[in-house]
Parts: sequence; C-alpha cells; structure tokens
Amino acid sequence: MTILITGATGNAGGAVVQSLAEQGVPGRALVRTATDLPAGIEPVYGDLNRPETFVGALPGVSGIFLLSGYERLDELLANAVRAGVRKVVVLSSSSLDGELTNAVAAYHHATEQAVRAADVEWTFLRPNSFMSNTLRWRDQLRAGDEVRVQFPEVPVSTIHPRDIGDIAVRALQGAHDSEVLRLTGPVALTPVEQVAVLAETLGRPLTAYPMSRAETHAELHTTMPEPYAAAIESFFGDGTVDETSVNTTVTDATGHPARTLQTWTQENRALFG
Repeated sequence: MTILITGATGNAGGAVVQSLAEQGVPGRALVRTATDLPAGIEPVYGDLNRPETFVGALPGVSGIFLLSGYERLDELLANAVRAGVRKVVVLSSSSLDGELTNAVAAYHHATEQAVRAADVEWTFLRPNSFMSNTLRWRDQLRAGDEVRVQFPEVPVSTIHPRDIGDIAVRALQGAHDSEVLRLTGPVALTPVEQVAVLAETLGRPLTAYPMSRAETHAELHTTMPEPYAAAIESFFGDGTVDETSVNTTVTDATGHPARTLQTWTQENRALFG
C-alpha cells in the first residue's frame, strides 16, 4: 500500500503526511520543490493542475488524498484508474451543508461529483474551519497585543488538522467507503474565546477587538476576490453553514478524542514568535 498525498506541504495534506509516517504507511508527497519529509514519505515533483507532471508516480499507488478545486480533474482521475488506484479521499468542505452555488461550495461540489463518477472507491471529508487558521493573526501579534476578530459572536468548533489526517489515513486504508464524514472539533469557541486560548499559551495579555459587520465586510472584500468574500460573509455572518455544532465523528473514527485548540496552540506556539 502506497498513498499519494496532494497538498502535502499544506495544513491538511501535511497532517496526512504526518499521520502516514507515524503509522509507518508508505507515501508519495506531491510537491513543487524540494522539501523535508519524514521517513517513509518520498517526494513527487509536479503540479496538481497539470496531471501529466506526476502521472509517472501513480503506478503502485493504492489511494490518493485529493484537494478540491483543481483543473483537469477528470484527466487526473482517469490516469489514477489506469494506474490501479482504488481509493480517493477528498478534502471537501462544511460549505456543502448550505447553498451549493456559492463560490466556495461550488468547487468542492464539482470535485465530489467528479470523484463519484470515477471508477474508484471514495470518502469525502467535510471539516469545519481549521485551528491553524489562527495563524491569520500573526501579523497583528507582531504589531501588538490587540487582535481584530471577524464575526466575534459566532462560535465555531474548529478542528485540528491532525484529526483530519488521522481519519484520512484510515479511509485510505479501506475504511468509510462511500461515506461523507462531517468533521468538527471538540468544542465551539467564539473568536474572542480563541484569542483568550492563544493568550494563555503565549503568556501575553492579548485582547480581542470585536469587528462590526461593516468592518468585517470591508476587510473581507479587500483581502480576497468578491465571490469568496461574499461566501465567507454568508457562512458566518448570515449563518448559512453551521460550524457551531459539535459531533463525535473524530472520536468514532479514530478512537481518540478530538484534539483541542489548547493542544494546537501549544504545538505551534513557535510560529507566533
């Protein structure tokens, strides 16, 4: 068994790499340039938007951890089927619980539909927002102890990327075929409460500035394309997607409790230096 991990240097793909290495499962990490990888994980140099760049790495691969939203997906899947790939685990999104026509849900939905149509087994992972999104506050923390937070009154049960990685590895080894897994963290915290957790970990007197809806709207629309800004504002401002509820999927699938934000911040405190 060998697993190909796309997005291997990102939050979720990197977590799958870690989980594979920890369990001693061989892997091939799709990367653009040389990077440090754990023992048992070999690099594959290529571009996910250009399936021909890594088609030679597919023979011998039993499963693929696949990110959503990339070009020429049908070609990639056809290459995989010809090479004997049996299982595809897709990193999808909680946004599919809501309106499928918004910019975020649309590309995840298109990926799921393409994989359903391919001659492979599949599992779709639909996680909440990642705990690693806390890193978006780094620049503010370099400037001082005040953190401007969007949607300050909306609690979210954020998820540790390693919990996604652990479940993905189980699925890539044959579990959860034809299942859609909705993944949450262990507790729902508002952004203000998340800042308090980070303050405790860093030992700093951080305070959260609760941004108004108008301030949040302006910031979103100056930092990302309009369709994506509108989707995020709809999810958290209008409540079209529920990331507040907590479920037991992580525990049920892995046998261990979902990791906490305290754990994530302690593991990654050096990134805020």
